[in-house]
Amino acid sequence: MKSWLQPPRLRIGEGSEEHRHATWLELFYDLVFVVAISQLAHNLHDHVSLSGFFGFIVLFIPIWWAWIGTTFYANRFDSDDIGHRLLLGMQMLAIAALAVNVHDGLSESSAGFALAYAAGRILLVIEYLRAAKHIKAARPLAIRYAQGYGIAATLWLISAFVPIEWRFGFWTLGLIVDFATPLTANKLVIGLLPHAGHLPERFGLFTIIVLGEAIIAVVDGVAEQKWDIESAIAAVFGLGIAFSLWWIYFDNVGGAPIRNARADGRVSLMNTWLYTHLPLVIGIAASGVGVEHVVASEAGVALPDNYRWLICGSVALCFIALGILHRTGVIRYCKIRTKYRSGAAAVLLIIAILGRGLLPLAVIALVAFVCAVQVFQDMYQSRPTTRLTDAI
Repeated sequence: MKSWLQPPRLRIGEGSEEHRHATWLELFYDLVFVVAISQLAHNLHDHVSLSGFFGFIVLFIPIWWAWIGTTFYANRFDSDDIGHRLLLGMQMLAIAALAVNVHDGLSESSAGFALAYAAGRILLVIEYLRAAKHIKAARPLAIRYAQGYGIAATLWLISAFVPIEWRFGFWTLGLIVDFATPLTANKLVIGLLPHAGHLPERFGLFTIIVLGEAIIAVVDGVAEQKWDIESAIAAVFGLGIAFSLWWIYFDNVGGAPIRNARADGRVSLMNTWLYTHLPLVIGIAASGVGVEHVVASEAGVALPDNYRWLICGSVALCFIALGILHRTGVIRYCKIRTKYRSGAAAVLLIIAILGRGLLPLAVIALVAFVCAVQVFQDMYQSRPTTRLTDAI
């Protein structure tokens, strides 16, 4: 901490974009999301069904969006003073409260979940009002965000005090306002684009968090099973799925959306990058739960339909999101990789549809094979002898 109290500072723009990494405070802040994602995964583990997966998504979205809001604020206005530290600490308490209320977040604990989310958004609004007060160049953008997020927070706050049959309508309206706020500020964002090095790193770190949950799921699945050769092989395949998703994502990620927006004003690409990460991280987190169930299943009995759909569908969702990112040039622009990602998603869905009666080891082996093919395809395409024209 450089001083006890200092105003927010502009960390982006010409002459301000020194090389940046995530701060120790940002990394500490991420820890509470490790817990929140873990609680979401445990809740899905106990409710593997279509309605359970829908509930998982409903609760995942506000937790992810809370992380997004704080990350974008810190990217532009981070200041290491006592005011920012205390506000971020209180936001961590709000996220911890979200995690506590996850298990019954769509029933008995829904009011507590709503209050926790509203509290986190109100604290973020205070951060933006501080930025608006002290940074004249960013004032219009900071006020726009404060207004939008403030309206959304109010809707969530009201939802805690209305009958439960109305509550989720307020949640929907609140999330619509939350997600629409950055889209209404495109013209204001042009001159205040995020840091092209810091933001991809932060997105990568959140991806690591959900991949970490997939690793934990493999360990938990083996721990639940009596040790034998089938469970060991299934665990290896489960780790292979997580490793493949890591490889595919991080070999293609970069700051291209921000640099392109800076060059030609196409903020829409940056927004695509932002919003497409949501199905990607949902798929990764859910795939970990699917792997855990497969590893813990009885080796000689056909894998239940709901578990097969969970692991195949969630990994397919990852590849669909990655295909969109490739096709739009948000990550490495590549039509060939788009086709491979789309093809992988189609194959996984075919396994989910036609795989009734397959043993757990067969299902996870097929999923791991599909993922491995993507890795080998990327390696082949990236070999030094590949011509530039072949890559596009």
